[in-house]
Amino acid sequence: MPKIASAQYDISFLETWENFETKTRRWVKDAVDHQADILLFPEYACMELASLFSKDIYSSLSGQLDALQTLLPQYLALFKTLAVEHGVYIQAGTYPVKHDNGEFRNHAYFFTPEGDYAYQEKLTMTRFENEQWHISRGLEIKVFETKFGKVAINICYDSEFPHYARQQAERGATLILVPSCTDTEAGYYRVRIGCQARALENQCYVVQASLVGNADWSEAVDVNCGAAAIYTAVDRGFPNNGILSIGEYNKVQWVYADLDLAAVATVRQEGQVFNYRDWPKQFDCQ
Repeated sequence: MPKIASAQYDISFLETWENFETKTRRWVKDAVDHQADILLFPEYACMELASLFSKDIYSSLSGQLDALQTLLPQYLALFKTLAVEHGVYIQAGTYPVKHDNGEFRNHAYFFTPEGDYAYQEKLTMTRFENEQWHISRGLEIKVFETKFGKVAINICYDSEFPHYARQQAERGATLILVPSCTDTEAGYYRVRIGCQARALENQCYVVQASLVGNADWSEAVDVNCGAAAIYTAVDRGFPNNGILSIGEYNKVQWVYADLDLAAVATVRQEGQVFNYRDWPKQFDCQ
C-alpha cells in the first residue's frame, strides 16, 4: 500500500540555483521521512526559477519561457537524482518546454526510482495560457507504469474534462495525479470539483497538488491559492465524502495518505453503485 505526499508548495524568490536545489531536496526529504512512496508537486512550481534571471526577463511572460529552457537539463537531472537516491516516484509539477517547431508546451515530468522519466503534456489550455502566455496544447493521453500499478496525470484544467481521465482509467490507471496552479478561490474549486468528479466517475484515487502564496515579483504566478487533497470513490471502503485527506487552505505543507489501490478493483465489482462499469450507458440515450 503506497503512501502519497501531495504538496501545497510556495513560490520563492531565489538568489542562486543552489537555493532551488536546497529547497527541493528539503521538500523531498521531508516527504521521504514520512515514508512517502509517491510525491506530487503542483503545476508551474518551476516558475520560481525565473527569479534567477534579471528583472526584465522575469517580468516578461515570453522572456521567462525562453530563459527557463537553459535550466531544463539541470532541473531534470535534479529530480532524476532525487527519485533514485530516495527510491521514490516524483511527479515534479510542470515545466514549460520549447519544442522544435517553436511551440511551448506544459510538461508534467514523472520520475521513477530506476532513473527513468517521461512526461504528460497539458491537453486543454486556460485562457491565460492561450491568450497571454501562448503555451500550446498537447494531444497524447498517457499512462505510466509503476510497481504499484498504473498512474496517470491530468494537469490542472485537464481535470475538468472527463474524457482524459476516462481514457486513462480504461487503460488501467487507478491513481490520477493532478498538479494544479490556480489564482482565485473559484479556480481552485473548479479543479477540486473536477478531481472529485473524476474520482466518482472512475471509482479511483485522484490526488491534487496546489501552488500557494503570493509572488508579487512574478508576471506568471503572482497569486496562488488552494489546498492539496486525496480524493476517492464515494462508496464502500472509502470516506463517505470522498475525501481521504485534505490540507489547510493556503498553508505551506505536505498532505499525506495511504492508498489502497487494490480497493479500486473491489469497489468497481462490489460497490453500492457501478459508476465505472455503467459509464457507457449514458451514450445509449438520445
